[in-house]
Amino acid sequence: MYYSLRGTLIHLEPSAAVIECGGVGYRCVTTTSTLAKLPPQGQEATLYTHLVVREDAVTLFGFADEEELNCFKMLTTVSKVGPKVAVAILSNLNPQRFALCVVTGDYKQLTQAPGVGAKLAQRIVLELKDKIDNTTFVPAQYQEVAQVANAPKGSNLSEAVSALVVLGYTQGEAASVLAGSDETLPVEELIKQALKRLASGR
Repeated sequence: MYYSLRGTLIHLEPSAAVIECGGVGYRCVTTTSTLAKLPPQGQEATLYTHLVVREDAVTLFGFADEEELNCFKMLTTVSKVGPKVAVAILSNLNPQRFALCVVTGDYKQLTQAPGVGAKLAQRIVLELKDKIDNTTFVPAQYQEVAQVANAPKGSNLSEAVSALVVLGYTQGEAASVLAGSDETLPVEELIKQALKRLASGR
């Protein structure tokens, strides 16, 4: 019903923003990342919106860009993921980081959001893994990361990822730092190079 709102930002809350358009103030529930991108109160702002109608409530959700909106809508297609949980996840991870978690199977990162347990996080990864490659918020370089994360079991890359996970890194971090590595190198060398990159912040 509402694709977007553009008007004066007249009020901010910890999880919502109010945009006045034509004399009407629209309260939009949103993420912390969107709140951080909004201008000071009194200035013009734009939010991309999604209206959720339920028996007990009609709620308007708003996002700073279409990527976050599309990610929110995709999340709510997952069984047992409601709008509040979707907002919590996107307050913790931007669309690009969320996409990386899904394509690498790094469900543990998702559990950092309030209300997301391990079982729900695994369900999100499972149900969205095949869909997320077709979205616009997956940077091209993540495809290479996904290839590392999904390397055949027993391969050098797979063994290196597993070793880094044992050392305390997440699946996504391990796959990211190994992306672009020469898969013919011995596992020990792959791990050594990965640790150097991690230490240097790359």
